[in-house]
Amino acid sequence: MKENRKQQITYIILVSSILLLSLISLFTGVKEIAFSDILDMSDDQLLVFSISRFPRTAALILTGAGLSIAGFIMQQLTQNKFVSPTTAGSLEAAKLGILFSLLLIPTASTTNKMFFALLFTFAASLLFMLMVRRIRFRSTVFVPLIGIMFGGILNSVATFFAYKNNFLQNIQGWLMGDFSSVLQGQYETIYFILPVVIISYLYADQFTIAGMGESFAKNLGLSYLAIVNLGLFAVSLTVSVTIVTVGAIPFLGLIVPNIVSLTFGDNLRKTLPYTALIGAIFLLICDILGRIIIFPFEIPIGLMVGIIGGILFFLLILKRNK
Repeated sequence: MKENRKQQITYIILVSSILLLSLISLFTGVKEIAFSDILDMSDDQLLVFSISRFPRTAALILTGAGLSIAGFIMQQLTQNKFVSPTTAGSLEAAKLGILFSLLLIPTASTTNKMFFALLFTFAASLLFMLMVRRIRFRSTVFVPLIGIMFGGILNSVATFFAYKNNFLQNIQGWLMGDFSSVLQGQYETIYFILPVVIISYLYADQFTIAGMGESFAKNLGLSYLAIVNLGLFAVSLTVSVTIVTVGAIPFLGLIVPNIVSLTFGDNLRKTLPYTALIGAIFLLICDILGRIIIFPFEIPIGLMVGIIGGILFFLLILKRNK
C-alpha cells in the first residue's frame, strides 16, 4: 500500500510539473501574452498562440518523452547504460538519410525526408547492434565509444557529400536542435512518436528479456530477432521524426533513462511512464531557460541540452566507474 501511495504521489508531482511548465512555455516569448489574457486575446495574440506557442509546447513534450524512451530501449537491448541515439550513431545516420533524400529528390517533402532518415537510421542501428554482439570486451564505456566512433564515420561521410553538393550549410542546421521554427502545419510528423510510446509499453517485458541475450530469450520462447528489430525500428522512427522536425538533440536519450534507472530501478514497464514524464520535463526546462537567459533572443535547445547533458554525462561516467 505504501509503495502504491508513493507511486501515485510521484505521478501527481510529475504530471503537475509538466502542466506548470507547459503553461510557462505557452506564455513565454517575444510576443507578450499574459495568462490573464487567455479568455480575452486579441486576434494577433490568438494567432501567435495557435500557430506557434501550442505546437511548440506539444512538440517539446512529445520529443522529450520519445527520445527518452528511445534511449531506454537501446540501453535495454544492449544492456549498457551509456548507449543511446547520441552514442550509437543514430543521429548522424538520420542526418545522412535526409542529405541523400535531398540529393536524390531536390524537392523532397517532409515525408520523403522522414522515410530516408528512417531507412538510414534503422540500417545504422542494425549495424551497430551487430558490432556490439561481436565485441568480446564489453566494457561499460567501450561500447558507447565504438558507437561514437561509428557516428563520427557517418558524420564524415555526410559532411563530404554535403560539401561536394553545396549542402554544408543545411547539414550544420540539422546538427543543432531548435524549436523556434516549429509552427502549425510544419510539426505534425512529431505525432509519429505516439505509436512508439504505445509499442514501447506493450513490448516492455520483451525488450527487457531480449536485452539478456539471444540464448536466454530463445529459451523463454521469445523471437529474439523480431523483438530487437521492433525495438530498433521504434528508436529509428523517433530519431527520424525528431531530426526532420526540430533537428538533433544530443544526450537526452542518455541522461534521462540513467536518472530514472538510478531513482526507480531497471524494470522497463514500471519505469517507462517516469521516463516519458521526466524526459518531457527536462526538455521543457531547457527550452524555457533558452528563451529567457538572453531574452528577447533565444539559445537553441540543442545547445542547452548539450551543455547540461554533457555535464551530467561526465558525472554519470564518474559515478558508474567508482
